[in-house]
Parts: sequence; C-alpha cells; structure tokens
Amino acid sequence: MALPPDKASELKQIIRQQLAKMDVHGRIREVLAETIRDEIAPEHQQLSTDDLMKALRRRGIIDDVMKELKVVTDMNDQEVTLDPKPSTHFVDRQLPVLKKSDGSKMMDATTMLSICDPVHMVLIKTDMFGETSLVASYFLEWRSVLVAENRITNIAVELLGVGTESKVSVGVLNIRLEMYPQLNKILSQEIINTQFALERQKTAEKERLFLVYAKQWWREYLQIRSSHNTRLVKIFAQDENGINRPVCSYIRPLRAGRLLDTPRQAARFVSVLGYERAPVIGGGSGKQEQWCTLLAFLCRSKGDCEDHANLLCSLLLGYGLEAFVCVGTKAKAVPHTWVMTCGTDGIITFWESLTGHRYIHSPIHPDDPPLVEQPKPTYPYRTIGCIFNNQAFLANCQPSDAVEVCAFDLRDESKWKPMSEEAIKSVCSPGATTSLPPFPPLCASTIDAAVASNEIELQLRILVSEYRKDLGLTTVWDDQLSYLLSPALAAYELERTTSISAGNEEFQDAIRRAVPDGHTFKGFPIHFVYRNARRAFATCLRSPFCEEITCCRGDQVRLAVRVRVFAYPESACAVWIMFACKYRSVL
Repeated sequence: MALPPDKASELKQIIRQQLAKMDVHGRIREVLAETIRDEIAPEHQQLSTDDLMKALRRRGIIDDVMKELKVVTDMNDQEVTLDPKPSTHFVDRQLPVLKKSDGSKMMDATTMLSICDPVHMVLIKTDMFGETSLVASYFLEWRSVLVAENRITNIAVELLGVGTESKVSVGVLNIRLEMYPQLNKILSQEIINTQFALERQKTAEKERLFLVYAKQWWREYLQIRSSHNTRLVKIFAQDENGINRPVCSYIRPLRAGRLLDTPRQAARFVSVLGYERAPVIGGGSGKQEQWCTLLAFLCRSKGDCEDHANLLCSLLLGYGLEAFVCVGTKAKAVPHTWVMTCGTDGIITFWESLTGHRYIHSPIHPDDPPLVEQPKPTYPYRTIGCIFNNQAFLANCQPSDAVEVCAFDLRDESKWKPMSEEAIKSVCSPGATTSLPPFPPLCASTIDAAVASNEIELQLRILVSEYRKDLGLTTVWDDQLSYLLSPALAAYELERTTSISAGNEEFQDAIRRAVPDGHTFKGFPIHFVYRNARRAFATCLRSPFCEEITCCRGDQVRLAVRVRVFAYPESACAVWIMFACKYRSVL
C-alpha cells in the first residue's frame, strides 16, 4: 500500500536522520576508498555500482542499516515509529516542507547591489624600529564590478591623509577587482547609478533629520539649566578622515570568539594597545579631535583614550554586559573617556580602558548629616557630561556633574536626558547607509611568546654586559636565578588581568633559598607594551633602582634578567622584564 505524499516525506526525513546518526555516508566513503585501493585492478578506470554494493555487503554495512531502519507503519493513527528505540516516538500531523537549497549557489547581481557596506582599507607605515603610523583610511565602493562584462574592473583611487592632513593627497592606489564565481547576469551602468543616487539621497535625508532632531534636543537640554552649556556632552565626533559621525556609530557589540575568555581579559587586551594622542599642529594646549574607526585603531595598535574606550565598550557589550562610554574630565579638568557597566544588582563599575583597572562607584550624598561617613572615591574621574553606547545616548542633567555625587539611575529622565532610540537607530544601526561598515573580527596573535621572550632576554643581556663593560665592570649571569624570576612575572600579569594576587609566597621562598646567608638580593620589575629591547633598556636606566642593579658592585656579584611576553589578539603584547642581582656586601 502506497504511503500518502506527506507521510512519504516524513519517512524520508526519518531515514535521513538515522543514516546521519549511524554515519553511513562516512562508512561508505571508507569502503569506497579501500575498494579502489585494494580490490580494483589498475587497468580498471571506473568502479561500478555492483562492485560497491558487494563491498558494502561483505562488510555488513547494509545489514546494519536495515536492522536500524525497521519501520513499523500504523495506518490507523498515521504515526511513524522507529524500532528498536521505543523511547523515540515521532508524531507530526503537519510536517513542514523544507525547501531544497544549494549552499554553494552565489546570490545574483541584484541582491549584491543591495549590500551597501563598503570595503574599508587602511594604509599603515612601519619604521625600522617597529613604530606604526596611520597614513590613510579609505572606504572603497566595490559594486562597480557588478557592471564589468568580464567580471574584472580596475579602479584608481586617490588616498588622502588623516587628521589634520585629511585634505592632503598621499598618493594614488590602483585597485583590480574581480568577482568569483562569475555572475550569470551583469547589471547595466544605469541601474548602478540609479541605486547609488537613491542611497545618497536616503543617506542625506537621514542625516538631515537626525541633525534637526539633535539641535532641538540640545536646545531642550540647555533650557533645563544654563550651566549645561559647559558640560562635555558630545553628540558628534570626527573620524580619522575628518568626517563628523554620531558618537553612537563608533560602538557595536563585538565578540572576541575564543581569543578572549572574560571581560577582564578583554580590558587587559585593550590596555596593552598603545596610547597616543592625535598630533596637534601649532602651539596651545588644545586637543586635536580625532576618533579612529575600529579597523584603523587595531591596524596601528595605538590610539587616544576615546579609541580605547570605544573598543572596550564594544567588547563588554559582546559579553552581554550593559556598557556605556563615559565622556567627562579627570584631574585638572583634562577631557577623558572611560567605560561604565551597570549590573543587574544596581552596582556601577568604572573601567579605565588605558590601564584595565576597575572601580566601584559609591556615590556621596551631600544632604546626609555631617556625622555620616561618606565613601572616598578611588577613581581618577572628576566630572561626567554624557554616556552612550550603540543604542542609547544620555546627557547628565543633575545639579552637579561631579562623578562622586552622580546617581546613575538611567531610567530617571530628571537625572539623565535621553535621545530618541529611533533617531539613533536611523543613523547608527548595522546596515544603515550612514553607519560605519561591520566591525572586523579580532585576529589571533602572530607572536610566538616563548621565542619573543628569549630574543628580548638575549638582547638585554648583551646590552647590560656592554653597559657594565663601559663602566669597567665584569658581568656574570646566574641562569638559575633568572629562571626563578618567572613566577613573579606571571603573577604580575595575572594581577593586572584579574586583580588577584597569587604566587608571591612561593616566589619569595625560592629566592630565599637561592640567596646565601650574608648576600643581598635586589629586583626591579617593569612593564612595557612593545618588544624593542634597546628602547626598553633605555627606559629602565631612567629608574635609579634599575641603574643600581645594572651597576652593582661588590663581592660575588651575580646578575639575572628575565623576560616574559604575554601575547594578545591583534599581535598586541604585554612585556614584563625583571632585572635582579645578588652579591655579598663588603661594607
């Protein structure tokens, strides 16, 4: 008796699931490979179906499949069950029909035309000392290849400088674009031009409407309190190309995959990226306005505090935290940005993106009686003007903008004036023509930590020996003492990452055993975010403690140096160096 079409489809689905569970396809491939290799004569060029079936029967694969697929069909209630697994019972009166799709099929040209994200290209210059600088940042419109008859097009683009040189040409780049696989049908130039014109019109209208809304919102904010005019409420910021963008567009949830395991490890990663303020041409104490896009920041591995805060906020959002970038000031009214997270228990935590330090915010209540003990702030922040992330922008409208007295009840509009989420979404949401292209995924480090540690340590030994030779001193290295310094360096990095100190007792006990009675031990640890040994040694000599060790005089002087490189994504690294010496004092 033939099965109804719907039940036949259901039966096929059950058989597919069982075959996949038994890995029948894999077993058939193994048999096929063995048969071709062992049983088919070299003069035979093809393997027939009968040969394959005979091989499968000899190995008992067909019998195993038939035993597992003993199907019992009950036509009375139209239920299909599998035997011998009575615990699995399939009942579905209206099984959904799955459409067959070809995963290797490329989308057509019309669909690709709707993808408006450009290709972001960044040009970096690296000098002989490994220092990087940002030369150009360019957003390439790639869709011109959709009209190329031979799927190849050549484009010449003029690259402009960045920051204060954003109007200065740095060169012309010839680009060859080629589409793989070849499109079945190409588009006409007229269609491309019409699409670009519509996108430009739509973008201009969205930007105009958001600007009108932002001006109205700002007027309302100033009417609350006249002193609001002096607060750091930053709605727009210039990128490296001098383009004004809403600050919310610099943030987007970013997942680190398996490269970073915890939010604190992410904070540590951001902190080891170099800090560099945008250069200012001319005198004065003003600060050059430049917020780098994420790709430009990661490519040169250094940036200003805003770049660090934007990256850290994006990573914390990726970990599912409610994170915001804070714009305010620190000591001496210096503008600064940092990150804040709001816990479900109401705890506010500040994250300093330049150091990875965390601070719990405990507000001071000025109206409390004088005898009530008030918390003492441990964070370096003084005022806060606004906070934002990829979906929200809120301005501080409390009587005082001092961080220590601020309440972070973000749902209370009498304390924090919000912008419309719909207005922000119109210009900052992913896929919007006005927003930045999708953030690139983080790349795994290309640094071999062990090799890099050995290389820097060897170079430092040579530099110390030469330095002491110039002073007329001999140098004797103690390899065992150098090795004993490793646990201390690992403990320092662990403390920077987790704020937990561990392993100090074992390190001190090992040093006591290695230093004989009557001898003195001195150690000097220091931390860097670069791997230039000569530059690091020059910095170390500025410390009187390090100079005292490298210039140590006495009886039975033994020197030690240990380097430990901790690799992070994007080839960022934390480099810990410890100089040490032991000697018998003759005084």
